[in-house]
Amino acid sequence: MITVSGLTKQYGSHVAVDDLTFEVAASRVTGFIGPNGAGKSTTMRMMVGLTRPDRGEVRCSGVPYRDLKSPARTVGSVLDARCMHPGRTARNHLRATAALSRIPGSRVEAVLAEVGLETAADQRAGTFSLGMRQRLALAGALLGDPEILLLDEPSNGLDPAGIRWLRDHHSAFAARGGTVFVSSHLISELSMFAHDLVVIGGGKLLAAEPVVAITARNAVAVVIETPDAVRLLDLLAERGLAADAVAGRVVVRGTSRAAVSQVAYDSGIHVVGLTETSRSLEDSLLDMTRSSAEFASAPSATR
Repeated sequence: MITVSGLTKQYGSHVAVDDLTFEVAASRVTGFIGPNGAGKSTTMRMMVGLTRPDRGEVRCSGVPYRDLKSPARTVGSVLDARCMHPGRTARNHLRATAALSRIPGSRVEAVLAEVGLETAADQRAGTFSLGMRQRLALAGALLGDPEILLLDEPSNGLDPAGIRWLRDHHSAFAARGGTVFVSSHLISELSMFAHDLVVIGGGKLLAAEPVVAITARNAVAVVIETPDAVRLLDLLAERGLAADAVAGRVVVRGTSRAAVSQVAYDSGIHVVGLTETSRSLEDSLLDMTRSSAEFASAPSATR
């Protein structure tokens, strides 16, 4: 388990991480989500001692990271897939990493096989594609056979087959009792294998809960096409139902199509169309983080 308590980091007048508190459970994959500038990378650097927090602490398996006797055997991390000497071969990069962490050299061949780089083991890292560097960085994280994997955007540069392989690898690692904490902008991909999500925006915690809980919240939307949208909005509000007018339609969340239909029927409102749609995890998370996004695009113009 990873326990983050009151983690805070400020650069000048800018608060990058603001009193973050959450837990990452063992035997589960936890996704770390937030818009650009939310504080994800700063948080992950503090989790492995690369950045000193102003306040708060991180405990890995109950121990502050700085007090771990053999950090590589507890936490395997990939925060930058470029952190390797371009002139070294993949095998020699891993041998050097193993020696620095006092890990037996026999682990090198094992992790090369685990990440699928056996045939490229004697190629120089500088010739690798981004996807191959991602695999090599993950191999370095796995050298100590750690209890925890902490990964920042590990799927960058991977092709579809590589992304599927990575997804399966994370799931299998967690199934064996490991803890996986992975940052990603690929929400649809995370939804396929993450058990839990930690969502931040503007350095603050927005949510820390199971994926199913987030998707269940307002998961169904009822869309009504009617020439009397204003009156329908008022009637729905009187009944405590949250509704919005979107592109000439009334969108209601947290209720059923039958309930909305009954409101319209009882009030003599003419309904042209009535549909029920499911919201994706991506929709829910974008709604959650929209107000804290550092960079926001203007809505696309409708032709």
